[in-house]
Amino acid sequence: MGLLTFSLNVTLDGCVDHRVGIANDETHAFFTKLMDEGGAMLWGRVTYEMMESYWPAVARGDVEAPPAIREWAVKLEAKPKYVVSSTRTDFPWTNSHHIAGDLRAGVQKLKDETPAGVLLGSGKLATELDRLDLIDEYKFLVHPRIAGHGPTLYQSGLPGTRALDLISATSLRCGAVAVHYRRASR
Repeated sequence: MGLLTFSLNVTLDGCVDHRVGIANDETHAFFTKLMDEGGAMLWGRVTYEMMESYWPAVARGDVEAPPAIREWAVKLEAKPKYVVSSTRTDFPWTNSHHIAGDLRAGVQKLKDETPAGVLLGSGKLATELDRLDLIDEYKFLVHPRIAGHGPTLYQSGLPGTRALDLISATSLRCGAVAVHYRRASR
């Protein structure tokens, strides 16, 4: 069984708006490495649609992009992508798959069938999966920014505090810090 790892950009005040972080070769290399290590991507519909609206065109070369960004797009194109949605059933982007029905059963099946692990990149979906005790690890890139607005991490709340064990913390040259936590023994 693979681990479910929640990974996202986050500011010091908890903002997870993708437009407020530092987007450069170093931060993209962080997420490329995570994607390379995992067996599949997992998103909610909103994140999928945001990604689908841009990255396939970059992978095809239809959008001007630096080499590191294009490399990431090509790898993302090939990676299996799973989408949780109750409102959409058609996911035409290459290697996209729909998870429908019981959320716990669908995601647990995905974990069971993906020994290299699943990388979760949707904040709202992460809240639901954390409520179901399905997230094993957290790998956040904490940006040296205070956004002063939302959306924020776990905005809709959890039923209780999650105890985590620090696995590593690595400073990037740009000032961001890559943190890796694992759920504490239950």
